[in-house]
Amino acid sequence: MRIVFIASGAFAQPTLRWLAQSQHEVALVVTQPAKGSGRGQHLTRTPVRAMADELGLETLEAENVNDPNVVARLRSLEARVGLVIAFGQKLGPELLESMPGGCINLHASLLPKYRGAAPINWAVARGEEKSGCTVFRITNRMDTGPILVTRWTEIKPEETAGELHDRLAGIGVDAMQAAVELFDGETIPTGTPQDEREATLAPKLSKADGQVNFDRPAADVAHHICGMTPWPGASARFEAGEGRWENVTFLRARRALDPYAPSDLPGTIDARRYVAARDGFVEILEIKPSSGRSMTWQDYVNGRHVSHGDRFTIP
Repeated sequence: MRIVFIASGAFAQPTLRWLAQSQHEVALVVTQPAKGSGRGQHLTRTPVRAMADELGLETLEAENVNDPNVVARLRSLEARVGLVIAFGQKLGPELLESMPGGCINLHASLLPKYRGAAPINWAVARGEEKSGCTVFRITNRMDTGPILVTRWTEIKPEETAGELHDRLAGIGVDAMQAAVELFDGETIPTGTPQDEREATLAPKLSKADGQVNFDRPAADVAHHICGMTPWPGASARFEAGEGRWENVTFLRARRALDPYAPSDLPGTIDARRYVAARDGFVEILEIKPSSGRSMTWQDYVNGRHVSHGDRFTIP
């Protein structure tokens, strides 16, 4: 089967590698253009472009994937279907109609839950017990098309969004493989409509979303910290005696198994080095000071001489 692969982010790399090694033909890889980074604005290829080059696949960097010239080229390839993963541009109706099977998308959530740009982060941050991958037919509305394949997995205790991202990228290979097999016959699979009553959103994150407020239930704080790792980062300000302070990023946390209610203000560190929340305590597991490396909480406690009464506040 001839396939067009339309993707940009690292989440798509495992699927591209599988596709290149399968019996299917990758007619073209379409990705976002290289972008400048750093002081010198050195151009950096997308993760998908880097892998496509490694695999020797023909690639098109499209500033606007809906440009008539791009659509005409895709139509000329006579591919059966387009596979879309973490691409970063909305596909218009002309492009979707350029292939008999249209385009299908691999999304990192159990649709219709967590439609949007950051489904993995929000699933972890909101304390979901499971997540997964969904392959669906792309329609005009974002992440709303009929579902072809779903694969799910439990979210592990203290698992960060970054760790879940990598696991789901692997699970996505199986989901996309099963979806592609549906196109082997003469008919085009229609899929199952999503239940709009179950729909939730996962909007794009900003640095401000990472700010940690301990005046919330302890479980919510811990989930938020894991959900913001590695980006945008769960940020706070450590305030100690004698006016000492520094900005930090929490990397991992969990709710402390403690039957006692906190008597200190939220964000205050107690004698056991737990952090008070609204209804209990948060146990910090990993942390990164703004001027240093990532470390365990115990190493931070020892190095900064953390004491009872020191606090974490919103930066």
